[in-house]
Amino acid sequence: MVLSVVQGCEEASSSVVSSVFASRYVQDPPPRYMLPEKSIPKEAAYQIVHDELLLDSIPRLNLASFVTTWMEPECDKLMAEAINKNFVDVDEYPVTTELQNRCVNMIARLFNAPSTDRTGQAVGVGTVGSSEAMMLAGLAFKKKWQNKRKSQGKPFDKPNIVTGANVQVCWEKFSRYFEVELKEVKLREGYYVMDPQKAVEMVDENTICVAAILGSTFNGEFEDVKLLNALLTQKNKRTGWDTPIHVDAASGGFVAPFLYPDLEWDFRLPLVKSINVSGHKYGLVYAGVGWAIWRSKEELPEELIFHINYLGGDEPTFTLNFSKGSSQIVAQYYQFLRMGFEGYKKVMSNCMESARLLREGLEKTGLFQIISKEKGVPVVAFAFKGKDSKNSAFRLSKALRNYGWIVPAYSMPANAENVTVLRVVVREDFGRQMVEKLLFHIGLALKEVTEAASGVPRIKFTVEMKPDANEINGDEGILHIPAAKVHWEHDKPETEGTRVPIMGGKTKGVC
Repeated sequence: MVLSVVQGCEEASSSVVSSVFASRYVQDPPPRYMLPEKSIPKEAAYQIVHDELLLDSIPRLNLASFVTTWMEPECDKLMAEAINKNFVDVDEYPVTTELQNRCVNMIARLFNAPSTDRTGQAVGVGTVGSSEAMMLAGLAFKKKWQNKRKSQGKPFDKPNIVTGANVQVCWEKFSRYFEVELKEVKLREGYYVMDPQKAVEMVDENTICVAAILGSTFNGEFEDVKLLNALLTQKNKRTGWDTPIHVDAASGGFVAPFLYPDLEWDFRLPLVKSINVSGHKYGLVYAGVGWAIWRSKEELPEELIFHINYLGGDEPTFTLNFSKGSSQIVAQYYQFLRMGFEGYKKVMSNCMESARLLREGLEKTGLFQIISKEKGVPVVAFAFKGKDSKNSAFRLSKALRNYGWIVPAYSMPANAENVTVLRVVVREDFGRQMVEKLLFHIGLALKEVTEAASGVPRIKFTVEMKPDANEINGDEGILHIPAAKVHWEHDKPETEGTRVPIMGGKTKGVC
């Protein structure tokens, strides 16, 4: 079963792939859904694929995504050099493994992890993204909770995690795939992150952890992890439980240490046992790398770690997948080496400045309410003011696509679903000139949205009456008009309203 279907009817009706310029090399077009029987020249294969990819959007104009879309040519070169290395073969590629270990230690120290290991080495692993990293942390919490419940002779079949309803869809996946109940703290209008007090109230003896978000996917806001730690500490003392905290820092983990060093959200808080972060977001690496970091070795149950030796030596592994490329690990190390603390701080400061300019430009229109906070990840989330804000948001999102921009519109979760938000993720490659161009195009698109919202067009009629003198009847009250002209015009161009169907659940397309 193919899960994603995005082609149009015109493509579905064709059983072959158009060869365009590749027809210079190939006369018969290759089949679309069957393996071709014969080989074709490499030039033709390249041209066919290249031409099809031209219809994709431009990555730098995709303001829906947190994922990095630009890196330096030197890093691109390094990634190409490492592309044929299978990262799992640590015995064959020991230097690549060493680069991962260096990255883990750098991140752990950035997150203020205590050095409890005798070797002084941090505990963590590189993953294909923050979703895998979060699931590994969740599995560690579940296994540790189960082991404790077994030792106490208590039931261990109904684990749960407490989160806010603003969590990314990977948490729902973890809940469903690994049979852990997800207890969500509902949002409310004006408060779009998890309320720590309500979260702690939902904690029970089956709670394996409370998950806090550092950089909500909806509006970029940081949740108050310090307050959560304080409230949960009090409840643990009162109940005798030891419920821990996991921080999903996918978006904010490479922002907060550089812009808000005094903000306590990480391993400085005793109950924070693990943190996940995306290297391919504000870690400044192309898509395909995340990191899971644990407070200490004791937080990672040994039975979750597998040891293999058929690749040449003893290789411990704790991942959901096995084989994967080495390029993203190499790229992450390059960025740490190249940028240093100073470089990351400059990049994040520039992103925040671009976000400020965009926010101020939107406010000047007088049409928008800013939903995002000034303190958080570089995201500008905004909603239309007025009654028709939902339809206007989707119309604006659609209109901006005409200029190449991808700016998602989405409804908030339950209890705040009346709020429809547009969101711009400000990345390193979204500078002042692009901010000004986006604001200009928003102005043009707003005119289209206003016209579309006007409904039925107003029509003016002009009637010209020219009676023929010969046709006038002398009788009173009767006038014959043999010729009349009617002219009509629209005040505004004819428009057609469109509704965009919205699926329930998480904002699966805005991460």
